[in-house]
Amino acid sequence: MSIDTHATDAAGLLADRRRYFATGATRPAAWRRGQLGALRRLLADRAGELTAALEEDLGKSRTEAFLSEIAVVRAELDHALKHLDRWMAPEKIAVPAGLLPARAWTQARPLGVVLIIGPWNYPLQLVLAPLVGALAAGNAAVLKPSELAGATSRTLARLVPEYLDPEAVSVVEGGADASTALLGQPFDHIFYTGGERVGKIVMKAAAEHLTPVTLELGGKSPAVVVGGDLRAAARRIALGKFLNAAQTCVAPDYILTTPAAAPALAAALADTVRDFYGSDPRTSGDYGRIINEHHFDRLVGLLGDGTVVSGGRHDRAERYIEPTILRDVDPSSALMQEEIFGPLLPILEVEDLDAAIRFIGARPHPLAAYLFSDREEHLGAFTERVQAGGIAHNVCTIQLAVPGLPFGGVGASGTGSYHGQQSFRTFSHLQPVFSKPTGVDTLRLAYPPFGPIKRKLLSMLL
Repeated sequence: MSIDTHATDAAGLLADRRRYFATGATRPAAWRRGQLGALRRLLADRAGELTAALEEDLGKSRTEAFLSEIAVVRAELDHALKHLDRWMAPEKIAVPAGLLPARAWTQARPLGVVLIIGPWNYPLQLVLAPLVGALAAGNAAVLKPSELAGATSRTLARLVPEYLDPEAVSVVEGGADASTALLGQPFDHIFYTGGERVGKIVMKAAAEHLTPVTLELGGKSPAVVVGGDLRAAARRIALGKFLNAAQTCVAPDYILTTPAAAPALAAALADTVRDFYGSDPRTSGDYGRIINEHHFDRLVGLLGDGTVVSGGRHDRAERYIEPTILRDVDPSSALMQEEIFGPLLPILEVEDLDAAIRFIGARPHPLAAYLFSDREEHLGAFTERVQAGGIAHNVCTIQLAVPGLPFGGVGASGTGSYHGQQSFRTFSHLQPVFSKPTGVDTLRLAYPPFGPIKRKLLSMLL
């Protein structure tokens, strides 16, 4: 369904979802399984429509759209369906001897009605993957896709009510006014994926209602190359970087490598781009486009902050920017002050791994950090000393395809995490329960008045 931007409509929408949640319809495992299965059927039945929308919005090939969006959500669904019974089961907690006889356990309870605000760069995956966790946990949900990916937003608004329980899940289309109206309502949880600037707006709005938030933001994720096969590193960095025309929150934002390795690595990256996309990536069916002219202009404005080693061609009419490798980049330049979020890849030189770790540590915590090396001591030091949302060794970006690995940021790169069981936990309240029978009153020792005998016994038991 769609609503206008008036707060009264947003309030009415939330009230409708809250009334339905109060009936208890979303709590049974059968309802949860039914909704997860229906979402899986949506992906299977309407894959052609979904990939066509992604192609219209971002120039994604049908194959890339399937691999990076549909397949990721499907893996989340399959993982949730496989483990749902275990996730929902009560977990027994040991009771101290002094409180026996008694039982204690925790039980995951749904939060209520949650708001999921998606970004434009993966406009299908980053709306539906959180929804998997929300449904598995037994919540009702309001989805707000990005208006910048209009074709995908319209497709979701049309298809979701056909497959999912319309009393529990709604899609709201619109721009900033629609988001503002929704953020003004007392949802039980807000899940936002996007940039730091809007993340602060979301967090401020949520604070008005003491609403908990999950913020999946971004940052400048480094790739450090200090050993191993440089050509293999180049292929894996290029795969992670230039997917979706480098509009990926965990894409390697820049490379740190030694002066000795930098020329060979730059050449290997240029060769890899030609291998992947041909001599003119503009004609490749596997290379996407920048989302809009605003982001195109911002990226082109950063090209002058380094020496172009390869690439650099661009066409505003097509929103096309060629995969571009840069060197001679000043760490204080604009290129290194903000997340690039586009197909420009600076190579900076550092003396060694220790210098690279210090370079990363002097900046805001990234969403991901990548190390390329074949030395175990390098892998250990990097994992131990680098503060990032996630760490990956000798690969970039594909760690998100592991449903069991939590995904989230730290510090400026985000708050909270999801994927797999962590998604279920994010959208659940882990309710503690303590139960003590009344047949035998073992609490008599705790009742006043307290004489010397009681005090001695209590000190022995507790």
